[in-house]
Amino acid sequence: MKKAVNKCIFPGGMGIKDCFALAKKAGFDGVEINFAGEGADVNLKTAKGDAEKITSLAKESGIKVCSVCAGWPPLTSNNPDERKKAIDYVKKALEVTSWLGADTVLVVPGVVSEDTPYDVVYERAKQAMLELAPAAEACKVFIGAENVWNKFLLSPLEMKGFIEEINKPYIQAYFDTGNVLVNGFPEQWIRILGKKIKKIHLKDFNTSTGNITGFVNLLEGNVNWPGVVQALNEIGYNDYLTAEFGPYRFHSDTILYHISLSIDKILGR
Repeated sequence: MKKAVNKCIFPGGMGIKDCFALAKKAGFDGVEINFAGEGADVNLKTAKGDAEKITSLAKESGIKVCSVCAGWPPLTSNNPDERKKAIDYVKKALEVTSWLGADTVLVVPGVVSEDTPYDVVYERAKQAMLELAPAAEACKVFIGAENVWNKFLLSPLEMKGFIEEINKPYIQAYFDTGNVLVNGFPEQWIRILGKKIKKIHLKDFNTSTGNITGFVNLLEGNVNWPGVVQALNEIGYNDYLTAEFGPYRFHSDTILYHISLSIDKILGR
């Protein structure tokens, strides 16, 4: 398994070239970059040449752009215009991801709210994935549907069933270890999802806190890391493990070294 970090971990204001160099120095194999409507590493205005420059900078540092995080497009909004814009947003993210030479774009497939019921979100999310599947296949880029605090796909059986109902090869799961600790166990999710997992986000979580402030550095929370690694080995996962959480307030480059060492310990290196 290979080590990676999301670019949100790097010191604020650090250019992408320096981020790649720091990642390599800290012992990482890959960096996941972020997609947004504007700003971010890549966005709706990114041209092929812009993406290729980023890829060249990564290659110079010996780093791979391993995936792209496209975040929370409103694919299940009550507003049809917003849903259409969200589809176009993900299509652009797929295109940019292909230009970067990465094979996966993370997408939050839907959000349940008081005004948008669970059953409605389920059907809208499924239809959105079906609509996006041809674009994903054309780009040869997987859509990784992430389990996140969106009140949706709350169990591994439901996540598995959702992907199986869609039944498209380029729609898979982007599994986050820390996000399930509030109501489940990551090693169980991994075994149940099995080969439907395309990528892994590494986070840890303190269950005694039980809210959004409970996310902590790797090895500081309640994730059963030996169980997680055993489950990953059982399903034959051999792709990137990408750490994703915020930077330190001071000496923020230090977190890269701490994460790298933690992942090595987790993997028994």
